[in-house]
Amino acid sequence: MIIHWAHAWPSIAAAFLASLVEFVEALTVVLAVGTVRGWRGALIGSGGAVIVLLAIVAALGPALTRIPLDVVQLAVGTLLLLFGMRWLRKAILRSARVIPLHDEDAAYATETELLRRIGGGRAGWDTVAIATAFKITMLEGLEVVFIVIAVGAGGVGLLIPASVGALAALVLVVLFGVIIHRPLASIPENTLKFVVGILLTAFGTFWIGEGIGLGWPGQDWSILGLVAGFLVIALLTVPLCRTRAGAHAAVLNR
Repeated sequence: MIIHWAHAWPSIAAAFLASLVEFVEALTVVLAVGTVRGWRGALIGSGGAVIVLLAIVAALGPALTRIPLDVVQLAVGTLLLLFGMRWLRKAILRSARVIPLHDEDAAYATETELLRRIGGGRAGWDTVAIATAFKITMLEGLEVVFIVIAVGAGGVGLLIPASVGALAALVLVVLFGVIIHRPLASIPENTLKFVVGILLTAFGTFWIGEGIGLGWPGQDWSILGLVAGFLVIALLTVPLCRTRAGAHAAVLNR
């Protein structure tokens, strides 16, 4: 399989940023498990989930090559568009202060307190620690797998670049977790979700067009135009949501 890396950068960037958000959320819980109940159970649980996720990618990735490319692009593009719009909607509402920002420090404190109530880790197999780490890694990891497969399904030879982007995000988050042993609260997660939502929405729109035979001007470079268009719409939507929310609050306070 020939990989055109010069045309693979959008896939790498989208997979990297989307995976970064998911891995940061998983790291918060894994750190809480390791701190309260011991690192053995946390590492066994999260490591086992990673192995399962790699097996899923290995099984589903090649299977997609047996389906006609236009069918894959249309189906995956639709799912990716819906997925991206969900992220973008939440990011817009958080930017407009309609819903609260996600706080990794608060999530870490909540998870730590919950684990302490259950009781400390035991010398043997700590099933609570293993199950908690496994569950969160699988939950966030499945979204990463979906993103990698969806981004990689957009064209021949894109699965490996998308996987490289996700793997780079995993390595980066793990390194930070090992070094600081604290949640990565300093990362502007809502900004990342804002950007990723725009990227996934743009990719989904592009591949739906490819799937129905639409000839995009400039081919892959049209993705940049779609990104710019969705960015402008999203930025204009934020103050509109803020104004509407303020007006609604004023009516309720009368």
